[in-house]
Amino acid sequence: MDFLRDLFDRAVRVADPMQSLAQALPPKPEGRVVVIGAGKASARMAEAVEAEWGPCEGLVITRYGYARPCEGIEIIEAAHPVPDASGVAATQRMLALLDTLREEDFVLALISGGGSALLCAPVAGVTLAEKQGLTAELLASGAPIGTINGIRKEISAVKGGRLAAAAHPARMLALMISDVPGDDPGDIASGPTVGCDSDAARALAELERWGVTPAASIQRYLERGGDPLRPDDPRLSRVENVIYAAPSQSLAAAGEHACTSGYTVEMLGDSIEGEARDVARAHAEIALEAAPGTVILSGGELTVTRRGAGVGGPNAEYALALALALDGAKNIYAIACDTDGVDGAAEVAGALIGPDTLAKATTLTPQYALDTNDAHSFFAWIGDQVVTGPTLTNVNDFRAILVT
Repeated sequence: MDFLRDLFDRAVRVADPMQSLAQALPPKPEGRVVVIGAGKASARMAEAVEAEWGPCEGLVITRYGYARPCEGIEIIEAAHPVPDASGVAATQRMLALLDTLREEDFVLALISGGGSALLCAPVAGVTLAEKQGLTAELLASGAPIGTINGIRKEISAVKGGRLAAAAHPARMLALMISDVPGDDPGDIASGPTVGCDSDAARALAELERWGVTPAASIQRYLERGGDPLRPDDPRLSRVENVIYAAPSQSLAAAGEHACTSGYTVEMLGDSIEGEARDVARAHAEIALEAAPGTVILSGGELTVTRRGAGVGGPNAEYALALALALDGAKNIYAIACDTDGVDGAAEVAGALIGPDTLAKATTLTPQYALDTNDAHSFFAWIGDQVVTGPTLTNVNDFRAILVT
């Protein structure tokens, strides 16, 4: 179990902005420089920028509890994964700051996962409450993150490139930490600095597909066609988007450590998607066929379709479903955690399992916990949660299965 936790900690450490951002940061430009950002890693990114550039003008929005000390850049905390009034107010202040820029100015945008909720500016006619309701329903629907972000873009005044457009005509460099399968810059935080090729009709079709009924104002806005900002919009001509940290780098670091520790590594990929319990069953089959001395690594972003009223994010649900599928196999251990330290909406990174996981459940039935989406309660009861606190980065899910 200690070895698995060490693999996870190494994956997180590689993605820490204080360790990785400087290599992507150019020399500080002359003239006016404004730093903006949003995401669970954005405050740490701002801290790393000031470590290289010194105090800077700017404003960054991060999750409650994820603030970092900065000398010049103001850090504002807001809610995630469902937005709140603090995020709305901070976003309006950011847009007002960008409105003061001129052509000779420079903007550094720091974007990481979580920015979709933290950057919140609903289009005219849509209220915060309506946006909150839609977000909550989407998160419970089991829809993949790319689909959710595509819908968010359609009803936002900052996503889908609109934040960058607000900074025009200033030059902008957006540095990003990817937390999305496939590392598409347009999907990270719903692409506030990347133009959008999606359309309102597609968003309506996806809402119907995933059984989500939007508020009437959202329905009417999408039926009118929305107002997408295309990638070739002239207001985006001076924007450069750079992903400098991604899940593949963290998995590679964990794999290297496993190899140097004498294990054979089987890499399943960094962009696995799907229902957590279904992926867990597939991974259990792989683990049961693996030779002793194998570490099976994977990343990506799994989803949970809410069926019960329990507390359980995709990593905990994956771990519980994996334990059930392995059914006490004597030589298999695993860890499943979100690298940001928050699995779903719980302040828990994930969970560990081993051959005795099911046997520890003396009063909680594992299958019932899975059926009611209550995996976090299950692992809290048996003492196998992984609690990290804010990791200050976010490169999505990390999973490792150890066959001894």
